Amino acid sequence: MKHLKVIAFTHKQIDLKQLGCLVLNEEILDQKLHLVKEKYHITELFYLATCNRVEFVFTAEQEIDTKFVKCFLNSLHDNCLTNQQVELLAADCCIYQNEEALNYLMRVASSFESLVVGEKEILAQVRKAYEACRAKNLTGDYLRMIMNQVVKTAKQVYTYTNISKNPISVVSLAYRKLRDLKICADSRILIIGAGETNQNIAQYLKKHKYTNFSVFNRTLSKAQSLANQLGGKAYDLESLKQVKTGFDVIITCTGSTQPVLTEEIYANLLNGETDQKVIVDLAIPNDTAPEILTRNKVNFIEIADLKDIAEKNMQERYQELINGEAIIERNLLEFRPVLKQRRVELAMKEVPEKIKEIKNRALNNVFVDDINLLDENSKLILEKVMAYVEKKYISIPMVMAKEILVNCD
Repeated sequence: MKHLKVIAFTHKQIDLKQLGCLVLNEEILDQKLHLVKEKYHITELFYLATCNRVEFVFTAEQEIDTKFVKCFLNSLHDNCLTNQQVELLAADCCIYQNEEALNYLMRVASSFESLVVGEKEILAQVRKAYEACRAKNLTGDYLRMIMNQVVKTAKQVYTYTNISKNPISVVSLAYRKLRDLKICADSRILIIGAGETNQNIAQYLKKHKYTNFSVFNRTLSKAQSLANQLGGKAYDLESLKQVKTGFDVIITCTGSTQPVLTEEIYANLLNGETDQKVIVDLAIPNDTAPEILTRNKVNFIEIADLKDIAEKNMQERYQELINGEAIIERNLLEFRPVLKQRRVELAMKEVPEKIKEIKNRALNNVFVDDINLLDENSKLILEKVMAYVEKKYISIPMVMAKEILVNCD
């Protein structure tokens, strides 16, 4: 697993509000990732951002340290982070290299590193993040093999352990918090963002007989799709500035790096109502402007509120973590020779062309005068011999190289 690197900023070491500063704006994500890829001589790269982690997975020859992380962050964020923020984030991040990096990626995809151990959503998020970067030509053959092994391992963990039995997720924990507030079934619920997280929590609400939904999203068609499932109304995100119907609950989770729910928009949505409202904000960084919480009567539910319940959930799954670790270790051992063999295949892929070049040079340049003295039957026999030798020369060194590399320590 030589040259594999992971720089991980997660809920375990970093405050979630600080974590939100690291999320890259979707509009410039492609540009920024290609920039750091070229600047730091990174061969392959993908970026993962969820509600409790921001991570960079890449391949590079250089060793990664805190100094590298500081430069890396400044390149990504155009010095929007203060020097103090960069110092703290670089000091608190986790750096994984080589086989340790693969072990960590397997743990992430298997939910061992999640806020809620056993939630399967993280595997889908990892795959989606990788596929998005693959589509942008940020990844190549090496990370393809790594990700295939990571996904395979995570699937085995979920299949052969009980780690996801009676599953709990961040979304289900948020719903429990909401339920504890005894929100009545006909409450007016505004959903901001139509991504996977909001789709999941909306299905919880629908299942428990909530019926009054309005969905806002940057892309109206996605808002309409979710609204159709819920029997609600759909609006584009700009409509938040005009809609004045009042509300009881706001559920928000977007990929914005700035608050979507500003004081002005919130006041507009209130439409003069003064009773206590509920905001469920599962975005990192938060979609809710801090001033809203200090100047209004709000029950505010965010990711950080769910940690205590999540820690208890992890203790209950401790034995399954041990079983899962054994699966990860077995997959690490199995992958070593596979990766070595692939390295040989790539290193030897030019052998057939080189041998063809040698053969053609011999026939058409070096021995051309001698060959021209032969009769047609002799030329035909010579071509057959050369073709046979060419085939053998191609296969023998490749087989031998694979055996040597796979069997060496």
